[in-house]
Amino acid sequence: MTSASLDKQPHEVASMFDGVAANYDLTNDVLSLGQDRVWRKEVAKAVGARPGQLVLDLAAGTATSSLPFAAAGAYVVPCDFSLGMLREGKKRNPWLPLTAGDATKLPFKDDAFDTVTISFGLRNVQDTDSALRELYRVTKPGGRIVICEFSQPTWSPFRTVYTEYLMRAMPPVARAVSSNPDAYVYLADSIRAWPDQPALAALLQKAGWSKVAWRNLSGGIVALHRGTKG
Repeated sequence: MTSASLDKQPHEVASMFDGVAANYDLTNDVLSLGQDRVWRKEVAKAVGARPGQLVLDLAAGTATSSLPFAAAGAYVVPCDFSLGMLREGKKRNPWLPLTAGDATKLPFKDDAFDTVTISFGLRNVQDTDSALRELYRVTKPGGRIVICEFSQPTWSPFRTVYTEYLMRAMPPVARAVSSNPDAYVYLADSIRAWPDQPALAALLQKAGWSKVAWRNLSGGIVALHRGTKG
């Protein structure tokens, strides 16, 4: 997977994440200057998991993102299509029901989950529309979706600085701390190519979600989108 290859072939993206699984969480912490922990806390608040609820954590990777939902008493299903990520997650959290699955063809029945969530994974799916429809399908009526994804900083001068960081600073840092730095060149490109906040909200509505709203985190570097299945 190179920086120019943004057609997101599933086997290539899965292979890329297999290659970075061991150091993935550490690398994210370094590249985000520790902000990823703040973002995940905001996701946990937005999901508001409660005892007895069934939560799907899609693109869960090593299942680090699933732990707050489990700690709240919910039954969480971490799902990812990278077997390398799932194997690493199983080493760390053998008690979690890590599940292999493609976001565009999920291995779950209709109306199964109280809440579905995906953090920093939607932009790596080949067909965003299909993934949003699949998440809608497996959510109970009245259930919710929470998406945490990189977005567009709202303040123009800061947006310029941020883009420069992605283009110039991120690859050298990734080379220093990641087992597969080329993967992070791809990730930087995918962030720049991703739809902004209103455009993602429109995609959610197109997939059937209602009460769609978003909230910016870190000045819009990340956006937290929410919706409800009517």
